Amino acid sequence: MTPPRVVMFDLDDTLFAHRSAVETGIRRYAETLGEPYGALEADELTALWHDLEEEHYHSYLAGRLDFEGQRQARARDFAARHGVTLTPQQASAWFAAYFEHYVAGWTLHDDALPCLDALEAAIPGVRFGLITNGDLAFQRRKVEAVGLDTRVPVLIASGEVGVPKPDARIFEHACAQFGVTPAEAAYIGDRLRTDAIGAARAGLVGVWLNRRGVVAPDDEAAEAQEAGVREIGGLAELTAVLQRGPDTP
Repeated sequence: MTPPRVVMFDLDDTLFAHRSAVETGIRRYAETLGEPYGALEADELTALWHDLEEEHYHSYLAGRLDFEGQRQARARDFAARHGVTLTPQQASAWFAAYFEHYVAGWTLHDDALPCLDALEAAIPGVRFGLITNGDLAFQRRKVEAVGLDTRVPVLIASGEVGVPKPDARIFEHACAQFGVTPAEAAYIGDRLRTDAIGAARAGLVGVWLNRRGVVAPDDEAAEAQEAGVREIGGLAELTAVLQRGPDTP
C-alpha cells in the first residue's frame, strides 16, 4: 500500500481531549452552584451532561437548533433535571459560566503530537488536516488555544461547508482543499459511523480510534468491515496501520 499523502483527523476526542475537559468543567461548575445541583453523584452528573450534549449538539448539526440554541437547550435541560427553570437569557448566561470551566480544561491527548511526529518521520511530505462537525470559529478557537494550528493548519468545519460528517461531500471537499483524491487520503476519528465509516464510504482510508474499547453494534461492525475500516486503540498505532495493506473483509 502506498502511504496516504494527506492524513486528516477529527478534532474532539481524537486529538483534542474534549471529554475530559467537559467532565472537569461541569463538575467544577456544579460545585460553584451549590444546592440543588449537588443532588447527583459525580458520575451521574457527567453522564447527564454528556447525554444532553449528544442530544442537542446533534439537533444543531441537523439544523433544528442554531449554535447558541443548542447551548441554551443543554443548560435548560440540565437545570430542569435539578428543579430549576431557566429563561433563554438565563440559559445563555448559565452556559457561559460553565464554559469558562470547560476552557480551563482544554488540552490535547498525550498521544496527539507524538502521532504527528511519527507520521512525518514515516511518510516524507505528509500533510495534515482536521475535519470537524461544528462551528468554524469555535473549533478554530480550540485548535489555536492548544497550539495545534502550528502542526495542523487546515481546518474544515461542517458549519462552514454546510454538510456534516458522515456526508461524503465534506470529506470530498477536504480532499479538494489539498488537491488530492480521496484514495490518497486517510481520516481518523473516534466515532465509528460518523468518522471512520463516513470517510471510508467517501473513498478515504477510514480509521476508527476506539480509545475506550467500545463494542460496536452488529450492524455498524458489519458495515465497517465491508467498508474496510481499520481500528486502533490509540494514536501510537496509527503509523503502522497506515503503512500496511488493505484489511481483508
